Amino acid sequence: MKVYEIGFALAMDIFEITKRFPKEETYSLTDQIRRSSRSVCVNVAEAYRKRRYRKHFISKLTDSDAENAETQSWLEFAYACNYIDLETKEKLIKKSHEVGKLLNFMINNPGRFGVDDD
Repeated sequence: MKVYEIGFALAMDIFEITKRFPKEETYSLTDQIRRSSRSVCVNVAEAYRKRRYRKHFISKLTDSDAENAETQSWLEFAYACNYIDLETKEKLIKKSHEVGKLLNFMINNPGRFGVDDD
């Protein structure tokens, strides 16, 4: 699925960028942004496996959307702390917005992803 592919690429971009964050951020910002960005894909995968159940599908996608929003917030912190430049922040936020649009489409159109009507 396209949302998974883009989300995975975003998580990997974040992983590479966070390798350069200061050591004192290891258990705070670095860990948090890596976890939230990875959770986007994990929740999409879980949603797809639970597509037989409409409410579970939508719930997991909603979780994914929340993790995506959290990732955007951590990117803002990374920029404010001067760990990433404006161009990098904007590139990653743009990719995150694309993921958000795809997630919202899936949430609003579960039938197009093999979800049975309740």
